[in-house]
Amino acid sequence: MTINIKKCNVEDLPKLLEISYETFNETFKNQNSPENIKAYLERAFNLKQLEKELSNISSQFFFVYLNNEVAGYLKININDAQSEEMSDESLEIERIYIKRKFQKHGLGMYLLNKAIEIAMEFNKKKIWLGVWEKNENAIAFYEKMGFVQTGSHSFYMGNEEQVDFIMTKILI
Repeated sequence: MTINIKKCNVEDLPKLLEISYETFNETFKNQNSPENIKAYLERAFNLKQLEKELSNISSQFFFVYLNNEVAGYLKININDAQSEEMSDESLEIERIYIKRKFQKHGLGMYLLNKAIEIAMEFNKKKIWLGVWEKNENAIAFYEKMGFVQTGSHSFYMGNEEQVDFIMTKILI
């Protein structure tokens, strides 16, 4: 089993769009209405939006490969690219998405460790993320990795207000 990581650039937009749709659908479509999923995907994962995010110097995307096949991706944010107002000492993990067929292979941990490595390079004191309150598998994973719930915020899936837990890990 070979795991590799590659920083994304603008040429990766079609693949990023494809994997964003696939992984988001796999993760959330069974708990949300088709209309709300469609509305969210069209707003958050269109080429123009992804290109804007990819072009932001305070954001980075990385593909993770398992045996030379794209298995998922990571998106991190610092400074004003963070989706919530946090201190300059923070790095946000906005997305860790792994295709269902590649889950349970340690790829989430691999991407999380990449985010921690980058946070350390930028001298960040903590990393944080938002996770849907009903995504029990993700919450359990992050708790196992040393994250604790430090707050919550509203998140809109189409027209439905949902709650994301804010989870934080202090870096030493």
